Amino acid sequence: MKLTFPDADAYLMISESAHSADMYYATGFLAHDSFIYLNSNNEKLLISDMELGRAKKESHVKEVLPTSTFGIMEKLRILKDIDAAYNGMILEFLRSENIKRIAVPYNFPIYIADILRRDGIEVIPVKSPFRKMREVKNDNEIKAIEKAQRAGEKALTEAISAIKNAKVGNGVLWHNNAPLTSEKIKSIIDTSLLLGGFEAPDPIVACGRGSADPHWQGEGELHVGEQIVIDFVPRSKKERYYSDMTRTVVRGMPSDEIKEMYAAVRAAQEAAIRRIKAGITGNEVHNIVCDVLEARGYETSRGKTGVFTEGFIHSTGHGVGLDIHEGPNLSESGKELNVGSVVTVEPGLYYKKIGGIRLEDVVVVTASGCKNLTMFEKNLVL
Repeated sequence: MKLTFPDADAYLMISESAHSADMYYATGFLAHDSFIYLNSNNEKLLISDMELGRAKKESHVKEVLPTSTFGIMEKLRILKDIDAAYNGMILEFLRSENIKRIAVPYNFPIYIADILRRDGIEVIPVKSPFRKMREVKNDNEIKAIEKAQRAGEKALTEAISAIKNAKVGNGVLWHNNAPLTSEKIKSIIDTSLLLGGFEAPDPIVACGRGSADPHWQGEGELHVGEQIVIDFVPRSKKERYYSDMTRTVVRGMPSDEIKEMYAAVRAAQEAAIRRIKAGITGNEVHNIVCDVLEARGYETSRGKTGVFTEGFIHSTGHGVGLDIHEGPNLSESGKELNVGSVVTVEPGLYYKKIGGIRLEDVVVVTASGCKNLTMFEKNLVL
């Protein structure tokens, strides 16, 4: 792909790709050590000689150059400093391309930027061009997200089965003669995912009043009659794409407040999903959720300023892909949705004296509606 910037000769990224979604998206090459991506007249990678063979086989960038091309080892022997040698190599590489003005992402290393500027190259920070591209997924990307979702649903089935089959004693759930804990449910999820080649960083299994904090990961015993919010982001270790899912369940009889909150959240989610299609804005979808919740007597953060800690306190959803959170957003600032965008729909309600309720599905935007990639059932009471 060819990137064009009116004030720059080329676009430069220097990063590893294991944690940089943009670098992985641009190159298709997974590496834990930094390498160099340059987009000028064409795309080029500059990579260590050790990774050269793998990069040529795995990257979709056709021109892959070894760092030895620009004398990295010779520079190291002379300068006795790996950083100085690396920076000298970058300068030589850019000069070989006749680049005088370079566009870089906002998170570009400031030390390297200063070195380039000192040696006469203008460095221009710009918004990532890849972030906008990544908002619309192709068929292979959607399949990868759906694959992660199926793995997540398998793990959630095993986790909820453990909750459903647990014994009850003194208001606590028991498993194998020990209290069933948040940690145990997380281990069930982790194990299921790992066995299938997937992973999910920091799953949430939050029981009771603590679930009023949407991102509290949860700890300790699981109790009868209290809501358990299970939220995690399965990702394929191979394809690198995430999905995202949340269910709230209760073993035993929940309070009327919990049942009413659950019904409101589910109705709000269903109303939003019915209206999602290409052309609608994320703002409109968010307002649909707020309308439903407010009509049922729950407060939302819509239009509020200052600290807002109870009711519907977050946005309706976000894009998901190579990052857990990416564009587009279903929020007060949400822009128009396009065919191929993949977004979560996750309304929730949170009260300190009660706890939280959240449901989350992942949908693909189509011209006439949306396709729900989430097939997992929604049952509050187990």
